[in-house]
Amino acid sequence: MAHTRILIVDDEEVMRDSLSDWLREDGYDVVAVESGAEAIEKVKAEAWNALLVDLKMPGMDGIEVVRQVKKISPELPMIMVTAYATVDTAVQAMKEGAYDYIAKPFDPEQVGLAIRKIIAHQELLEENVALRQALRKKHEFQNLIGKGRKMQEIMETVQTIADSNANVLITGESGTGKEVVARAIHQASSRRERPFVAVSCAAIPETLLASELFGYEKGAFTGATAQKRGRLEQAEDGTIFFDEIGDMSLATQVDLLRVLQEREFRRVGGEVLVRLEARVISATNKNLKKLVQDGKFREDLYYRLNVIPIHVPPLRERKEDISLLALHFLKKYSVENGKHLTDFSPEAMELLLKHDWPGNVRELENSVERAVIVASGSLVQAENLTLEMGLGPRGGTGVSLSSEGASLEDVEKVHILRVLKANDWNVKKSSEILGIDRTTLYKKMREYGVEKVKEE
Repeated sequence: MAHTRILIVDDEEVMRDSLSDWLREDGYDVVAVESGAEAIEKVKAEAWNALLVDLKMPGMDGIEVVRQVKKISPELPMIMVTAYATVDTAVQAMKEGAYDYIAKPFDPEQVGLAIRKIIAHQELLEENVALRQALRKKHEFQNLIGKGRKMQEIMETVQTIADSNANVLITGESGTGKEVVARAIHQASSRRERPFVAVSCAAIPETLLASELFGYEKGAFTGATAQKRGRLEQAEDGTIFFDEIGDMSLATQVDLLRVLQEREFRRVGGEVLVRLEARVISATNKNLKKLVQDGKFREDLYYRLNVIPIHVPPLRERKEDISLLALHFLKKYSVENGKHLTDFSPEAMELLLKHDWPGNVRELENSVERAVIVASGSLVQAENLTLEMGLGPRGGTGVSLSSEGASLEDVEKVHILRVLKANDWNVKKSSEILGIDRTTLYKKMREYGVEKVKEE
C-alpha cells in the first residue's frame, strides 16, 4: 500500500490539501495538481494507481480529463469528485470510463473506501494475469515434447494455425499423442479459457452418439426427463475434439456434415436451432482415404474435416525424442509418487531406446510410471522396466511382428498380446493404447485365443 500512487486533480487548494492529507494518513503516495492539463502531463510521464478528478474545473473539466487519460492509460482507474451530484453527470462520467463517483460533501472514510476498492480490484486483475500466465506456461505444449525435426514442425504448425477457425484433422497411430496435439492447439489459441470438449467416437455406443453430440429435449425419448445440452453445445465457443472419427457410423456422419455446413443443429426432439460456435478438431488412427474408397466414410465429410492436416509420427520414427519424453514422465511420476528419482541408468535408457514401442508415447508413459513405482534409489534401473522386446513360444504365437508372410490376423494377434503383456494384462490400459474400447478388445482376445499365461 505504501507504493500505491494517487494523483489528485482539483482547482480548489483547500480540497487538494484536504484529500492529500487524508490519503497520506492512510499510507498512500499522493501528488496533487490544479488543472486537467497538468494531470495529463503527469499521466504521460509517470505511473499511477488511481486518479481523483474534480468534475467542475476551468479549462479542461473532469469529463475531458477522463477522456484524455483513457487514451493514454486505458486501465488506469479514476474517481470523479463533484459537488454537482446528478444522475446525468454520474452516468456520463461512467460512460467515459470513470471507475467510481463521489459527491461532495463527503467524509474521509468514503474516499478511503473508494481507493481500497480500486486497490483490491487491481490486485485481483494482477493475480488473474499471473495465474493465466502460469497456466499458459504450464499447459501450452505441456506434453507436446520433442527435439526432432518432425515434432518441431508440428509445434510450428500448431502455433501458426492456433487462432485460425479452420477444421483440423490429426492422424497417427494409437498412443502417438493426437489428443495432446489437439489440446496444444486449443491452449495456444485465443479460445484457451473456453471449454475443450473431447468426444470418443469409438467409446460411445452408436445408439447414444446422436443424443450425446446434439443433446435432447425433455420427453424426446423414454428416460429423457429433462433437457440436456450435448457435447457440441457444451463446447460453447471453445474447441470440440472428435477422437477416432473413423469409427463414426455413416448415419452420424451425415448429421455431422450437415452441422459443419450450416454451423447449427437441433437437439434431439427439439425445434430450436442452436449455433455451433466451437472450433472442430478431429483425430483418427485409421486411413480415412481407404475408408472413403471402401464406402465406409463420406468423402465430403473427409474434405470438410481435413482442411488442415497434421500427422503425428510413431515413436519408432522419432527415436531422438525417447530420452526427452522418458525424463519428462520420470519427473511427472516421481512427484506424483513422492519419489526422488532423477535419471535412468545407462542400461535402462539403452532398453528404452532399443524398444520399438508399438503403443507409442502412451506405452512409454505407462512403462515409466510403472518403473517409478517399483524403483528405489535415485535412478531407474534396467530391471525396473518391463518391456517386451519380442515374443517366443511362451507368448503362444511364435509369430514376430516383422515375420515375412505373416497374415494380418497373425500380426494383429501378436500386437494385441504384446500390448497386454507390456501393461500387465490390464485390459483398460491396453484398450486405450490400442485405440479400441474394452468390449472390442475382449472380443478379439476370444477370437484369437489370447489369454494370460502363468509364468513357470
